[in-house]
Amino acid sequence: MTSQLPTADFLGFEGLLASHEREKLQDVRDFLAKEVAPCATEWWNRAEFPHEILPKLAGLGLSTPVQQGYSHLFSGLVIAELTRADTSIATFFMVHHDLFVEALHTFGSEDQKTRLLQDAMDLKITGAFALTEPLHGSDVAGGMETTATRDGDTWIINGAKRWIGNGTFCDYMLLWARDTETGGVRGFILDATLPGVIRTAIAHKIALRTVQNADITLTDVRIAETDRFAGIDSFNDTRQLLLGSRILVGWQAVGQQLAAFDVARQYAVERHQFGRPVAGFQLVQDQLVTMMGNTTASLAVMARIAHLQEEGAADMPQAAFAKSFTTGRMRETVALGRGILGGNGIVTDFRMAKIFADAEAVYTYEGSYEINSLIVGRALTGISAFA
Repeated sequence: MTSQLPTADFLGFEGLLASHEREKLQDVRDFLAKEVAPCATEWWNRAEFPHEILPKLAGLGLSTPVQQGYSHLFSGLVIAELTRADTSIATFFMVHHDLFVEALHTFGSEDQKTRLLQDAMDLKITGAFALTEPLHGSDVAGGMETTATRDGDTWIINGAKRWIGNGTFCDYMLLWARDTETGGVRGFILDATLPGVIRTAIAHKIALRTVQNADITLTDVRIAETDRFAGIDSFNDTRQLLLGSRILVGWQAVGQQLAAFDVARQYAVERHQFGRPVAGFQLVQDQLVTMMGNTTASLAVMARIAHLQEEGAADMPQAAFAKSFTTGRMRETVALGRGILGGNGIVTDFRMAKIFADAEAVYTYEGSYEINSLIVGRALTGISAFA
């Protein structure tokens, strides 16, 4: 019955896509329904990453879609659909393709692209983005403690990174470190198997349990000059990548809400209490309408941001607004959905508990809600409220 009812895309933003993009998006949905959705909860429960899915995921041919001529709206909706099926797989996809592979496209030398780009696009090798540190998250731009010291044709790296998605198993990392001579921030392609690199899985997570986040320690690690990103001269160069990834987290917030609505509406229609479907009660219908409204508003914001990206006009305050607004709406949406399921909303058997928990990671990473709000506030007032 629920398959015949409107989705949470109540105003039909998907209809803004070109016809070939709509067809491709349906291919993505079909793949996720077959290969990801039936297994995602078990992966999450075991906190294990399904490496066997990588060749199939590569078969979609969707590494950095915009680089292949697709629209930013399509790229965003792909992330939303991945998240709708499994937030962890979407996060893996974003870290690998939209940070590591995108960095190769944007900053890589011709030699680096020749050596790594195609294999990375085909998921024959996997990448990570090593920026955050144990003591520096939001303030990492000014507080970065990982250092890079030039020594002839090599660089000696010392320091630590934390919360590195894909970090336990990736082949390479885009590593950020401070040049001890100039004080500037540089980017390197780090072979994760080099001597002096120690990777430790972060345990006891309540969100994104399938994602393999790692603590990375770097002790006198030698990286060849040929593996320095020649196109990165300062931390400002990271902003181009972070703007795009922050926007994609906004699309993840959309996907979280689509998933929560799907599960809550189906449950409400099928679950009977007091001799009638739960969906027949006024309070539940009001909650479902609020969930749909939040999702639609988030879609509207993200669709406009996508159009600004097409024009080359999207800026960091707009990206920060997109991330903070959509994740704020997401938190309310998943909480309402969890409530509709009652006690069944706190066990992963019914999916909603996983959606509810994963939302907390989306709410926090790529700049917390508060940090992104302050970026917008600074743009609105011309006054910085950062400490």
